[in-house]
Amino acid sequence: MGGAGILLLLLAGAGVVVAWRPPKGKCPLRCSCSKDSALCEGSPDLPVSFSPTLLSLSLVRTGVTQLKAGSFLRIPSLHLLLFTSNSFSVIEDDAFAGLSHLQYLFIEDNEIGSISKNALRGLRSLTHLSLANNHLETLPRFLFRGLDTLTHWMPTVNASVGTGACAGPAALSHMQLHHLDPKTFKCRAIELSWFQTVGESALSVEPFSYQGEPHIVLAQPFAGRCLILSWDYSLQRFRPEEELPAASVVSCKPLVLGPSLFVLAARLSGGSQLWARPSPGLRLAPTQTLAPRRLLRPNDAELLWLEGQPCFVVADASKAGSTTLLCRDGPGFYPHQSLHAWHRDTDAEALELDGRPHLLLASASQRPVLFHWTGGRFERRTDIPEAEDVYATRHFQAGGDVFLCLTRYIGDSMVMRWDGSMFRLLQQLPSRGAHVFQPLLIARDQLAILGSDFAFSQVLRLEPDKGLLEPLQELGPPALVAPRAFAHITMAGRRFLFAACFKGPTQIYQHHEIDLSA
Repeated sequence: MGGAGILLLLLAGAGVVVAWRPPKGKCPLRCSCSKDSALCEGSPDLPVSFSPTLLSLSLVRTGVTQLKAGSFLRIPSLHLLLFTSNSFSVIEDDAFAGLSHLQYLFIEDNEIGSISKNALRGLRSLTHLSLANNHLETLPRFLFRGLDTLTHWMPTVNASVGTGACAGPAALSHMQLHHLDPKTFKCRAIELSWFQTVGESALSVEPFSYQGEPHIVLAQPFAGRCLILSWDYSLQRFRPEEELPAASVVSCKPLVLGPSLFVLAARLSGGSQLWARPSPGLRLAPTQTLAPRRLLRPNDAELLWLEGQPCFVVADASKAGSTTLLCRDGPGFYPHQSLHAWHRDTDAEALELDGRPHLLLASASQRPVLFHWTGGRFERRTDIPEAEDVYATRHFQAGGDVFLCLTRYIGDSMVMRWDGSMFRLLQQLPSRGAHVFQPLLIARDQLAILGSDFAFSQVLRLEPDKGLLEPLQELGPPALVAPRAFAHITMAGRRFLFAACFKGPTQIYQHHEIDLSA
């Protein structure tokens, strides 16, 4: 009884009814915890004092020697469990008993030599399993019995080289590996490897070039600033160059006009501001409070060019607000149009279709709506069918087509393609806790990263032969936690990926191309 976890006890003799609640739990030593996730590194044994409502747990380099039965009974709400670089060698029967909600189990780069046949018993919600890079030579029979929901797993058992078949490209599809001649083709792979961590958590990350030098600006709401980063050639690292005080900032949008630099700081409180640097050598200074009566609760800001003039569009998520288009007029930016009133917009995306500017707005109350520029203003053109509960949208172009990535927090995120009159569904990708589905063109590769608050974020690559996004790499705990935005930048001949995280510091990865044919 007690769906909220409250147990009523009738004390004998006293006739007193006492409400008992489970303890909230504390963050153990050598662990870092947020409301629903925890990361533990270097713990001598298995930490146990977590909140029973914990959703995500990552264990790195612990001193645990074996996973015993019922090791996680005190945290039954887990959705994600990750083990990396631990020393335990045995997983016993019922090691994960009680984790009926667990969807993601990653046991990678450990010392595991054996796993009991009933080790995975009771994981009736498990969809993703990885046992990669351990010391397992065999797997017990019936290990996967009862795992009806399992859709993806990475094996770890050693296999002889050359016993598989090619999946692609199309010309080599289904050909046995031992029939391939290495001289007739080249194998090329790409990889994102961790490079650097930057300070506080962030909600947005935007690249820009000023005076011939690439820069990055981060919106850091908890630090209350827009932080501008540049490259330190002597240290070969990114370093802070300038910070703009901006309490509760959600987006920092840069604009370069010749020698001048502008940064729009969209803020939840205190009014959104425009900062300006008229010429190199000066520091950015606040020059304008932007539409204080219209920008009530900004959630996103985008830059677009209309009839040769720069404009910002700020998506407003307040119940009584309207998304506002601000265009340059003299020294500042002023409201040109209010649109999509009362819909609690969460995201704006500027794109070009059929040679004309378009604007796509995602909101909390209806399907995404597409506007087109006509007669000096945006007019509604259509909405997007089969796209309920979309949090954000981003587009990319490939092979002459326009594609759209639609982010959904729960359910399936989607990829759509423009057919000349409508965006049509092309692909669905499972997402849990996603706030960002970001396409990125890095070197020759069209990538897209589907973020996750509960599991690994998926790096996907567009395969021209199929016209679909295919899995490439996973990024996740302990470094990448709750990503909100991605961006890439090229510096000194090297390519970097920035990941702004809401529950941890911004992570920087380096993009590598690997020739596997050597």
